[in-house]
Amino acid sequence: MKNQRSPWTWVPSLYYAEGLPYAMVMLVSVVMYKRLDISNTEIALYTSWLYLPWVIKPLWSPLVEILRTKRFWIVAMQLLIGAGLAGVALTIPASNFFQLTLAFFWLIAFSSATHDIAADGFYMLGLPSHVQAWFVGIRNTFYRFAIITGQGLLVILVGWLETTTGDTKLAWSIIMGILSGLFILFCIYHRLVLPHPKTDEPRPGLKLGDAVRSFFHVFTAYFKKPNIALVITFILLYRFGEAQLVKIAPLFMLDKLDAGGLGLTTAEYGFVYGTLGIIMLTLGGIAGGFLAAKHGLKSWILWMALAMKLPDLVYVYMAYAQPESYLLVNLFVALEQFGYGFGFTAYLLFMMMISEGEHKTAHYAICTGFMALGMMIPGMFSGALQETIGYQSFFIWVMAATIPGLLLIRFLPIDPEFGKKQGV
Repeated sequence: MKNQRSPWTWVPSLYYAEGLPYAMVMLVSVVMYKRLDISNTEIALYTSWLYLPWVIKPLWSPLVEILRTKRFWIVAMQLLIGAGLAGVALTIPASNFFQLTLAFFWLIAFSSATHDIAADGFYMLGLPSHVQAWFVGIRNTFYRFAIITGQGLLVILVGWLETTTGDTKLAWSIIMGILSGLFILFCIYHRLVLPHPKTDEPRPGLKLGDAVRSFFHVFTAYFKKPNIALVITFILLYRFGEAQLVKIAPLFMLDKLDAGGLGLTTAEYGFVYGTLGIIMLTLGGIAGGFLAAKHGLKSWILWMALAMKLPDLVYVYMAYAQPESYLLVNLFVALEQFGYGFGFTAYLLFMMMISEGEHKTAHYAICTGFMALGMMIPGMFSGALQETIGYQSFFIWVMAATIPGLLLIRFLPIDPEFGKKQGV
């Protein structure tokens, strides 16, 4: 029976396919443009704009509910992502590659954000509730594998191709072409193996006007929550420093020594951030989840925030010392990423707590939209700021930018039992 396929045949591949385009758009594009000699100002500004689809995706999520099935949206978006990656591969050699590849990255970003909506909804429809709970860890693991593949293994492979071919543009074109083929295969595979849940149907008789009114009811209910102005301010500012750091850190790693960077090769960067860094980020998240489940969010949120922000000091040190030891760079990044994963747990739990209530899923989606906005806006000006004041002063500024998020914690309304009673 189509409805009785093992979740192992589609949950891992679905969430691997969900994570990979996000990694390419938000993480790998930064490295690619740096290796293709685009300025830090332009890289930070234009790649930060690519966050926009994830900021506004709650606005078109009702359409995914009403038009066609979620299964249809998954397969269609994977095909579009494959087409977008092919477009990037074919336009990299062009003289105006920056504008052309950005246009295709926009296509991938909107397709990926829509795929997220459909995949998460399909997950809930395609599995019984008790199986959903068991497979949460599986889906998150394969999402992480996708990030490791994109930011780590593929970047390492690009570095090898750059060295082998002596042609940076060709190396990146090859990788994007391979990924395009992979997503065509994902499209075909999921067209064949995804189950057909009886509940995965367009909502019959529901008119667009009714859906829009329902959406605005849910949307306005979010802004009627207690202390919502403080809550939104905190969501926007919690990662104010880190939003700038995450955009500039790869550029700092790849920049030449005489430009103030560390002079890492593409492959060396891929290992530092895409493998070791992601592993430590994941371990930090696991540790944060364990402690929050044991003692509650309120007991740990300040310590988690400090663990996220204080390790940013390693970049201040590296900017001044420009260490030649690759091992030392790996250790510093591992420390910073572990702290980031640990502190990010508090952020997610806080948004879960705020979203509690009648419209939990929709309100959490709105929270994640503000979360993406909090990453997009600081990232946009970070490149221009860094090129104006240099890496050393920039990383000192990043440390100062972490302070507002810390100060707001004291005023947050946090249930002392949240986390513990949720079993998170």
